[in-house]
Amino acid sequence: MKKPPEKSILKKLERLRRGHKPRVLDLFSGCGGISLGFNSAGFQIDAAVEIDPTAAETHARNFHSELSPELLAAHMKPRDLTQIEPDELTSALSLGTVEDSFDVVVGGPPCQAYARVGRAKLRDVADHPSAFKVDPRGNLYLRYLHFVEATQPLALLMENVPDAMNYGGHNVMAEVAEALNDLGYIARYSLINTAFHGVPQMRDRVFLIAYHRALNTEVHFPKATNHLVLPSGYAGTRAVALKYIDLFEKQCFVEADHGNPSLPGPVTTMDALGDLPSITLHLEGKLKRGARRFDEFIPYGPRTKFTAYARLMRKWQGFEAPGEGLRDHVIRYLPRDADIFRHMPSGGEYPAAHATAVKLWEKKIKQIERRLAKPVSKNDREALFAKMVPPYPVHNFPNRWWKLRPDAPSRTLLAHIGKDTYSHIHYDSAQARVISVREAARLQSFPDGFCFSGTMNPAYRQIGNAVPPIMAKRLAEKMMEALQGAAVPTLVAAE
Repeated sequence: MKKPPEKSILKKLERLRRGHKPRVLDLFSGCGGISLGFNSAGFQIDAAVEIDPTAAETHARNFHSELSPELLAAHMKPRDLTQIEPDELTSALSLGTVEDSFDVVVGGPPCQAYARVGRAKLRDVADHPSAFKVDPRGNLYLRYLHFVEATQPLALLMENVPDAMNYGGHNVMAEVAEALNDLGYIARYSLINTAFHGVPQMRDRVFLIAYHRALNTEVHFPKATNHLVLPSGYAGTRAVALKYIDLFEKQCFVEADHGNPSLPGPVTTMDALGDLPSITLHLEGKLKRGARRFDEFIPYGPRTKFTAYARLMRKWQGFEAPGEGLRDHVIRYLPRDADIFRHMPSGGEYPAAHATAVKLWEKKIKQIERRLAKPVSKNDREALFAKMVPPYPVHNFPNRWWKLRPDAPSRTLLAHIGKDTYSHIHYDSAQARVISVREAARLQSFPDGFCFSGTMNPAYRQIGNAVPPIMAKRLAEKMMEALQGAAVPTLVAAE
């Protein structure tokens, strides 16, 4: 016999019927990429759990700045999902009872959580909420499911990297879908590249959407808004990720829409960055080593034409750029590499960068020899080589460096840009530099009015870890349609 929906589910549907916004709990929230997308689609961001102190502060500053100082401080507090229970969270944030506090749960367990969790363990989470302690490698997926079981949301979203579909010979996302089925949800997942949805970045990620059976609705993913042909490397990654979708799992997997050539082309890096002010301080000898703080206001400067994307970044509702300018348009100090950045070709990787550096070194040697009218000694040649040419082996990490193409989307931004930014060298050779913090945010589709806490390196890391807000908004819009369709006027809450 079909199990009747929980009382809390009916109450939540009735609340939506009365016109209230769906309330979101963001787990593993980071700085708030998913939260921003859902906020912009009409959802209400009520809580987040994030272990990184700087990211937790960023999230709170952007979504809860209107609260009292005491409550804002409570939202800013970093929290370890393995160390906090759902009722402790709702109590700390004054949100009421756990089962009545949230309508939607979202989040992406970090990729370090990959483990051979196993179907049995995931399916046992409802009966054994502390089962995650048995195998700490898989605890973050289990904790996500534990929060779902406790909060009883109407809907949920989970995001992860493609490897979640092919880890150690098993498909984590399919296993999560099975576990959600046992908790009363219908779940579907899809492998989506964000460039098909207006993000100026080719970023493959797995998204799982689930609805409680009481909603009586199907899962749908957004149609593509842009069209492109992905480079061969992305096609190969997708093939590996899809390898472990078996016949049963195909019931839960939905092929992503890639549109057709009649759609607009992708948003390019020039579309995304072309309106931002040039940075040349490093070429003028005015940039020094040290932490970059966001305490200097940089005006946009005179420019009358922007792309639709640039206009969106400046005018995103609720996150408009303050004062017609930026405070985080800052870059790393990389004095050795400016000439390499200037002369390497757009789309060039580390082998091209290394070859460019060697040519510049050879040219410098000839200049010195002409000036001195004698050969440069072996020791001096080697010393100059070490000064001008990057020391990394040419073929070990070919993707370590990459110069953006102005006519194409960016490659995937990763958290590693918090350590170095060679993977994203600006396409403008005249500026001869890596991308700034704000440019990284633009490529990830964060609007200019979204403020990052901390200094340069933590901000880069937060951006690289985030879900692009535009992609999150596209998914949130489909989920809003489903929730509004389910909250029909004839539905009344249980007494």
